[in-house]
Amino acid sequence: MPRSFYLVIWVQFIAALADNALLIVTIARLVEIDAALWLIPLLKLGFTLSYVFLAPLVGPLADSWPKGRIMFLANSLKACAVIALLVGADPVLVMAIAGLGAAIYGPAKYGLITELLPAQLLVRANGFIEASTVCAVILGTVAGGALISPALRHDAWPLSGSALTGTMTTLVPAMLVLLALYALAALLNTAIPDSGARYPQHSARFKPMVLRFFAENRLLWQDPLGRVSMAVTTLLWGMGAALQLIVLRWAQQCLGLRLEQAAYLQGVTALGVIAGAVLASRYVSLDAATRVLPLGVFMGLLVPCMVWVQSPLLAGCLLMIFGAIAGFFVVPMNALLQHRGHQLLTAGRSIAVQGFNENAGMLLMLALYAGATAMDVSLERLLWCFGLAVASAMVVILWHQRQQTRAAGRSLV
Repeated sequence: MPRSFYLVIWVQFIAALADNALLIVTIARLVEIDAALWLIPLLKLGFTLSYVFLAPLVGPLADSWPKGRIMFLANSLKACAVIALLVGADPVLVMAIAGLGAAIYGPAKYGLITELLPAQLLVRANGFIEASTVCAVILGTVAGGALISPALRHDAWPLSGSALTGTMTTLVPAMLVLLALYALAALLNTAIPDSGARYPQHSARFKPMVLRFFAENRLLWQDPLGRVSMAVTTLLWGMGAALQLIVLRWAQQCLGLRLEQAAYLQGVTALGVIAGAVLASRYVSLDAATRVLPLGVFMGLLVPCMVWVQSPLLAGCLLMIFGAIAGFFVVPMNALLQHRGHQLLTAGRSIAVQGFNENAGMLLMLALYAGATAMDVSLERLLWCFGLAVASAMVVILWHQRQQTRAAGRSLV
């Protein structure tokens, strides 16, 4: 692996750590102002909106400039989001600004990796990325929990943008730490070298750009391997977004944990994902990626098992198993999708198409979860419906892939 790849990994780690800590801090801010429970899913939804609505723009943007410069801009936007939180902005708006930075960051980061590495190293590279991202999730959720803990909260402090309304917060130290993390990530972005890849320039007019984007989206969905891998990663991203909030609620309602303790429990899932990602990067090759599809069915069936767990120790074991399966499953699928996208399109635009679909899946799952919460659907019923829906969707994807294999008379990969 080239040295520049490891620099990208470190920057990704710091930015992802801050993203996950920011979610915990904004949830704590909503709790602090006694906001309605259904607003919590809107934090993730606000973060995700930019991925969907700006997808036609961020791909060409990532291909137009050196990708290190794009990543610097993205992390600077996230720092602006924290500044907005410091001056009293609504937490949902803050997450939307941070999501704008993340939407710009994704195509540049993954596009740069496909430019730096040959296809045979993509599964291994995705193992590194997944492991570093999940380490960031662990430390980010733990750091977020620590930052909102009573020991580290400051005495009530007036938010500068809300002095006239008397709005106070004890979360100023947490916000300053987040600001420092994003500033560090932006600074490191300036050291990322230009890969030298250049792509043909296309019209920057809105209508041609949108039409071209949806033509590229259709091209990737029409490709047999692209369709299978896109369907799987879209489902997994939507599942992960909703499950992150469900686990927080489950840990508080069923296990009797506080918010910061529930955040620590999420880190256990991330440990499992690291183990699964490392195993996948070592034992699953790109041409065998579709063989992991049956694991998706089993993963969906594990979700309702949370209903019967009442002990934090058993909860940790279940979440670690779940995470290991998810990590082993998602790494080959991501690598396969990136490989096909880079072959059919360009590095930046293929990642933008991938981000659009995956985050549309997240929006759908989060909207359904927010609606179920607003309607007071019980946690037990929610877990059953969620798990069976994921397992059923994976059965359909697996059946479709095997039908394609039989029709072709050979393996698709």
